[in-house]
Amino acid sequence: MIRDLCDGQLEGAEIGSTEIMFTPEKIKGGVHTADTKTAGSVCLLMQVSMPCVLFAASPSELRLKGGTNAEMAPQIDYTAMVFKPIVEKFGFQFNCDIKMRGYYPKGGGEVIVRMSPVRQLNPINLTDRGSVTKIYGRAFVAGVLPFKVAKDMAAAAVRCIRKEIRDLYVNIQPVQEPKDQAFGNGNGIIIIAETSTGCLFAGSSLGKRGVNADKVGIEAAEMLLANLRHGGAVDEYLQDQLIIFMALACGVSRIKTGPVTLHTQTAIHFAEQLAKAKFSVKKSEDEDDASKDTYIIECQGIGMTNPYL
Repeated sequence: MIRDLCDGQLEGAEIGSTEIMFTPEKIKGGVHTADTKTAGSVCLLMQVSMPCVLFAASPSELRLKGGTNAEMAPQIDYTAMVFKPIVEKFGFQFNCDIKMRGYYPKGGGEVIVRMSPVRQLNPINLTDRGSVTKIYGRAFVAGVLPFKVAKDMAAAAVRCIRKEIRDLYVNIQPVQEPKDQAFGNGNGIIIIAETSTGCLFAGSSLGKRGVNADKVGIEAAEMLLANLRHGGAVDEYLQDQLIIFMALACGVSRIKTGPVTLHTQTAIHFAEQLAKAKFSVKKSEDEDDASKDTYIIECQGIGMTNPYL
């Protein structure tokens, strides 16, 4: 996909290959289509293409096909409800239009992402978590799965959260995906906590054959609760997705996180190697965080400038 975005050359990009050689050229805007032809994640296609098209010569429309709610990747609801509002703090906006949802194993989903290029990215500071003010979400079923499954996932998740957070109304909507907007069968849930300072945290889970609905709901709720315990201002799945933008931004970015994931360490490694950005990861020195596993990731961004604007 990135090769095509910039008319580059790519060698060795096949299954079983142990190295690739990629030579990029000029990043161009316009309409780009990428199809995984499986339930491969459209969100991962978006993750890799977005930093590139921000530095294109003109606006882009990315038509991404595959799985929208797939394992081992962000669900499209996470991308739209958590990643989007936070990443837009770097000073750009994008539009994400979910045309069709697709699930494992068939895929068949389609998302259209539209965005305009920027001259430069602004640094971000996400270190003040604030207090949780709202908890909401959606539990969905698609295809042949009965609506009761969505209601059961939602109810189990609410019960689980109530044990720990008693003073907030937890609003998880059960949803039957419309037939013309979902390909194949699937079920899952995403729950989001919003704080007084605009931080967003999520827990999510996907149904699998033979796993009862309650278990799916509880798994998502427990993931959310774990992300609220560590004292960070981003959840464990957002931290690595912000690294590349911090590296490219102009100035110093800081984010407060829970334990730094291997994904994040890897993203930092490559951002330092490829972009020559400088990162530091230190234990948070706030007295509130003393008992917690909380870190500050700081980056001196390289101030990448769009040569076409």
